Amino acid sequence: MTTTPTITTAPATALSPAHGGVTNALSDASTLIGRNVRLARRNLDTLIVSIALPLLMMLLFVYVFGGAIETGTEYINYVVPGIVLLCTGYGAANTAMSVAADRASGMVDRLRSLPIRSSAMLTGHVTASVLRNAVSTTIVVLAAVAMGFRPTGSFTDWVLAAGLVLLYVLALSWVAAGIGLIAKSVESASVLGFVMLFLPYLSSAFVPTATMPWILRAVSENQPITPVIETVRGLLTGTPIGAQGWVALAWTVGILAVAATGSTWLYRRRNLT
Repeated sequence: MTTTPTITTAPATALSPAHGGVTNALSDASTLIGRNVRLARRNLDTLIVSIALPLLMMLLFVYVFGGAIETGTEYINYVVPGIVLLCTGYGAANTAMSVAADRASGMVDRLRSLPIRSSAMLTGHVTASVLRNAVSTTIVVLAAVAMGFRPTGSFTDWVLAAGLVLLYVLALSWVAAGIGLIAKSVESASVLGFVMLFLPYLSSAFVPTATMPWILRAVSENQPITPVIETVRGLLTGTPIGAQGWVALAWTVGILAVAATGSTWLYRRRNLT
């Protein structure tokens, strides 16, 4: 009598070569991007808050404090780039809470049981964050124009400014994803994300750094947000940016590389080992 051997095939895992390839990786990422975009559309209160708070800050600084702040130009033209960067901080903070919520709800464990790429979960959150921020910053800029913001930059300057803001949002979203992985709960993710909301206040977003005490001035001029704001401000208002553009690009690319690598490593270490 002949015995037919039984061949057992191991199920594919998140790191299985059977599910490798660029096509499958893009398919996994697009599926989770769609999921996070749908969740963002349903969670309208969060989206509204991330738009309303920067708008309220802009109204406060332009109409209450603007008349007392000397910047050498119309204050609204000075403050709008800072408000745009503040808006991206609110959006990225929501990403940290979304990642933490997926971990707390068991969504990450469910994804681990499926044959998908391990990077797809974070890519979905980060891409959805960039899309949300693109919508919110566009609304903020349109509101600023309605309030009297009059940029004089060329079309090329606008494209460069938009590209830098999107790159900054991408880097900040990866930082937020890492915070969501480190946080023990959604509440702690919210607290840790406050750092991203606080840094613009220690920059040239609202007042020139020359008006600050020397200690705060040193902090403001040597942190990543100030060169980004100065570059965006220069591009939109048609003023020289000097070396600030390269400094802003270096900071942004560096943060993006470290945050993306670190977040991916944290995700695999915490969930795949």
